[in-house]
Amino acid sequence: MVTPVNPPPLDRTPPPPRTLSSLPEGVRVRVLRAVHGDPRAAADLVPLLTERQAAGHDPLPTEPAELAPALLRTRRAEIQALPDDTRLLLLLAAADQYPVPTHAFLRAVTAVRLDTRPLEAAEATGIAQATTGGVVFRDVWTTVAAYETGSPADRREVHRLLARVLRGDGEAPGRSWHRGAGALGPSARLTAELRAAAEQARDAGRLPLARALAEHAAALCLDPRERSRLLARAAVHAWQSGDGDRARRLAAAGHDEALTGVLALRAGNASEAFDALLAAARTPGEPAGAGGGQSAVAAQASGDPEPNSDGLHVSPASAGAPDGPHATRGATSAQEHAFARAAVRRPSVPAPGTDSPESARPAARAASGRAADLSSSPAVAAHVPAASPAPRPGASPRAADPSASARTPRRSASPRSAPSPASADTSRPSASPRAAHLLTRATEAAIYTGDLRRCREAGQVAEVLGVVSPGTLGGLVAAFEGRYEDARDLLMAAAGRCGPGGDPTLLLHAGIAALLLGDHTLAATATLRAATSARARGATATAVQAMEFRAYADFWTGRPRAGEAAATEALAQAYATGQDNGACHLQAALAMFAAITGDAELCRERAAAARSYALGRGLGLPAALAQWALAFLDLGNGRFPAAAARLRALAGFGPGHGHRAIRHLATPHYVEAAVRTGDTRVARAAHTDYHRWASAVDSPDDLALSARCRALLAPGAEAVEHYRTALDLHARGTRDFERARTELLFGAALRRLRHRTEARDRLHSALAAFEQFGAPHCAEQARAELRAVGAPDASARGGSDASSGGRAADPADRLTAQQLLIARMAAEGATNREIAVRLALSPRTIDHHLRGVFTRLGIRSRIELVRLLGEAERDRGRP
Repeated sequence: MVTPVNPPPLDRTPPPPRTLSSLPEGVRVRVLRAVHGDPRAAADLVPLLTERQAAGHDPLPTEPAELAPALLRTRRAEIQALPDDTRLLLLLAAADQYPVPTHAFLRAVTAVRLDTRPLEAAEATGIAQATTGGVVFRDVWTTVAAYETGSPADRREVHRLLARVLRGDGEAPGRSWHRGAGALGPSARLTAELRAAAEQARDAGRLPLARALAEHAAALCLDPRERSRLLARAAVHAWQSGDGDRARRLAAAGHDEALTGVLALRAGNASEAFDALLAAARTPGEPAGAGGGQSAVAAQASGDPEPNSDGLHVSPASAGAPDGPHATRGATSAQEHAFARAAVRRPSVPAPGTDSPESARPAARAASGRAADLSSSPAVAAHVPAASPAPRPGASPRAADPSASARTPRRSASPRSAPSPASADTSRPSASPRAAHLLTRATEAAIYTGDLRRCREAGQVAEVLGVVSPGTLGGLVAAFEGRYEDARDLLMAAAGRCGPGGDPTLLLHAGIAALLLGDHTLAATATLRAATSARARGATATAVQAMEFRAYADFWTGRPRAGEAAATEALAQAYATGQDNGACHLQAALAMFAAITGDAELCRERAAAARSYALGRGLGLPAALAQWALAFLDLGNGRFPAAAARLRALAGFGPGHGHRAIRHLATPHYVEAAVRTGDTRVARAAHTDYHRWASAVDSPDDLALSARCRALLAPGAEAVEHYRTALDLHARGTRDFERARTELLFGAALRRLRHRTEARDRLHSALAAFEQFGAPHCAEQARAELRAVGAPDASARGGSDASSGGRAADPADRLTAQQLLIARMAAEGATNREIAVRLALSPRTIDHHLRGVFTRLGIRSRIELVRLLGEAERDRGRP
């Protein structure tokens, strides 16, 4: 007999309703932006989102009827209950404000002598208020409802009326908008007028208006190919103005794969973006002059200089280049010489896993040939940030003037290495602007993922197409391959273009180059100017990207609180504008700031959020930065084995999970952690490579950290001179936080060598710096070392001599400074071996000190030690 098996009853409980608070942070910010911050509209929209929209994979709705249908129905009913004359005036006012504000309502009323007294009915119901400047609606949804309740014929009439009264200087874009909105159907003439008006609005920095004009021009266009180009331009203007959801929808409607790939760099999978961009670069594009082509549109999306009528990228004279009639020629020549120097030089020590010098020679010869073509390629001249490198404040004369360096014979190229344009190889394929731009973006995607193989693949395609990468990207590739001198020359040429009022993208690249060169003052200046220039042009997306890299300069120069505030503001902007990849990068930067200030919970939360997003989209840069933040937190709290393990894992991560640039920057911290755990073999190899880079760029900060690494790896008294050298170099640099860490390490080394007087001076200096930076966990390390050297600070002792009268004796009064330090570590739960690692002593010595502690305090266990020290801390806190 078979016993029937009854399946468990199905769970028919409906899932909990989706709410605004249940959405991911980025989607929540974008929802609030889409509904203009109205919580009622947000509550209306959230249940209507698809699963992919709620997860952030698909763009949110952009049309008002899709954003808040229930709220709009209520607003329409209120307006339809008003008299006809009132509704007509409200329609005229709404058409003047939505979706393009033109400020012509009063002129239109005067032109046709309309009676405005019917507006009193709208004022009585609270729908709108008449003012001396026009009509003020209750909210944006009332404005939309007032416009949509009008009949199509009435809407066309009011638009035509508004177009007639807009005759002032600078009002042509608004006039064209109303003329287009009043059209009965498609029109080639109106399409051309709207397209020209969109360009005029773009030049004036009115990107939302430019987007609306280009999108409406596409709606009136009869030519499918031209319609696709207009939609792509509208997507560009939407993206630059910060409307990421509309930009993604327009890009998909325009069927522009190249533009979709560019947008994916900031809001999609970086590896897929690379594949799409490289494939588009290999595909022959449209001829120049056919409306600009895809290269022009994609260039605008990423903030590149605007193409001219021939579709070529023209760099404006204000883009940080020298003024005067010869500015362009001089800038191009500087970049040409940088590429020529990079072309003829061979790496002295190839990096592991890279090609040998012999295998690199054909590419070097080709790069030398390409350098000669720079002045004759407008596309390349615009993409390459070309200028002579500016000297760094505080840098040595050798760094400021490469021609005066002792390495001059090695760095100077022979006359044959930089042929003139006239002698260039005319058989090489000409580099189209489209291919130049798309390869630049593809290389950026490869760098963002940290995939060196993709960098080389992009380089091979560039070789075939005759395209030269800009200095920043070429410098990164050279640095990844171990060609540090080549990287230095290319990066210095790129970093020179940081003049005020320049192109935001060129300024951003200059800031990145300055960061890699270790010039954080120049990096802060360039990224701040990039953000300012982008905002002045209405390019919100580029401003957010500039603030991402500004965070690095704030981190290195010891401004964690100011940097954290700026990064937090940029994070909200990144989410609001749909730049989820940028938001991930900023989350990782905020994790690093939290590590500096010792906020362990916030650091782990930020790092987990950044790594979770980054690993799913192949973003090696933020994933590596988040891992570094966790390691730095461990290092600051004395957890040296954990820090060393994280940094070793960072070195082993592949593309999409780690990044060689971050691994390189974290080398000094890895050396410190490895020395504390006794694993110096790998640390020495890492330091050797780091010193090569520091010597190549001649950065005082990098050389100071290299000297600190050498001190950590040196035995006993030999380390003292290396520490002194490091501090001398720090005095010429800008990394004040790392200088404080060097003083802390130096003071600890002096204590172990029994140089107590100088140790106290160094430790007090480090303590003051950490307190100023707001790094309490690092300050506690300095206090612990001061107590160990026999000079406890007053704040740590709590003023026991003055306030302990009448209470039991403080254990601190019965223990030596070393015993008190070990007792507190033991009370916190550290084992004898962990205490030994932190104090650079043997476990047997720690055991001896703990026995003395137990004897002096009259206790037998660590439990009693915890109780006794806790009571003493509470007593010191009483009045």
